Amino acid sequence: MSFTSIADAIAEIREGRMIIIVDDEDRENEGDLVCAAEKATPEIVNFMARYARGLICLPLTEERCDELHLTTQVADNTSFLGTAFTVSIDARKGVTTGISAADRATTIQAAVDPQTRPQDLARPGHVFPLRAKKGGVLVRPGQTEASVDIARIAGLYPAGVICEIMNEDGTMARLPQLKEFARDHNLKMIIVADLVRYRISKETLVRRAVETDLPTVYGRFRAVAYENIINGDVHLAMVMGNVETDEPVLVRVHTENVTCDMFGSLIDDTGFQLHTALEKIAAAGQGVVLYLRQREHSLDLVNQLRTYAVMQEQNVSKREASLETGYGVDRDYGVGAQILHDLGLRRILLLTNHPPKVAALEGFALEVVGNVLLGQPAHLKDSPVEQKQPLPEKREQRT
Repeated sequence: MSFTSIADAIAEIREGRMIIIVDDEDRENEGDLVCAAEKATPEIVNFMARYARGLICLPLTEERCDELHLTTQVADNTSFLGTAFTVSIDARKGVTTGISAADRATTIQAAVDPQTRPQDLARPGHVFPLRAKKGGVLVRPGQTEASVDIARIAGLYPAGVICEIMNEDGTMARLPQLKEFARDHNLKMIIVADLVRYRISKETLVRRAVETDLPTVYGRFRAVAYENIINGDVHLAMVMGNVETDEPVLVRVHTENVTCDMFGSLIDDTGFQLHTALEKIAAAGQGVVLYLRQREHSLDLVNQLRTYAVMQEQNVSKREASLETGYGVDRDYGVGAQILHDLGLRRILLLTNHPPKVAALEGFALEVVGNVLLGQPAHLKDSPVEQKQPLPEKREQRT
């Protein structure tokens, strides 16, 4: 069974039918049963509970969450993927215990009714709203945003109902099981990356703010500033040579890290990676360093310093510390990929020491043909920076 087209999936959603939306390997690599919230019925909720078996959630826009005064469950979200749960809810009228399929369907309908006010909902309850990122899958390519996007594109209220699909033995269903589930229940199935491609072909989230030649110690680059039209963040593309070519182009997607990039912190090699990327691109005479300033995400300075504190206090690796603090779980690949696409890139070689996030980028009509490992920048090899203080040794990852 192959994936269906986004156009066909939109038609299914518009008619009140369920579809399966599959994540990618860089995230959960799981499938969610999805319907438009305004089309949710007791029968649909019961089907999700009986056959999908996961947690039934209600993705809403940020604006709707604010209108209903649905605050986040916790002030400091440290979940691995940054899933934005709000307080749980029940409708105040028309329900009994709140847990039955009929009661949950009533609560869902209340949440998407424009006439519903905050005082019309009880907290806590048996329906779990999720706060979808403004900008949808172009900002965060997950099922939460995908369900809101596809409902909106279908001309319905921008909210979805989603439920993870589990196997009968309680394990998570992966692609082979998801295909069987779709076939058994006559459901259409799409992947988030296809919805990203669909949206990017019709809309954009960034605009060029200014560009100029910029001489650096590595050579002359073309500096192009982009503004995110959703949240106002400004990102910078450092471009050298002709990048509008059919040949693969070197690309470094670098997330702002003030302590390393500006102050030369030795607790992490992020700053060295930035300089190495500039050096390698200058040597090649062609490439792009994309500098993303993601201050609304889990990559802000406070989370960064918390992570470094945990590393030193608990003698753990950055990865382990990040699992505790939530640092870096919600990177905005969508905006970065749109910028690369706008610059004319189509085939790229990623400068990275880690496996490239292929699925997150290829949804934006970018083909990742491979990666080039980064090392220590040549101009720092003989400097005092090389004499680093020893960092905590990495311990085995906790299970």
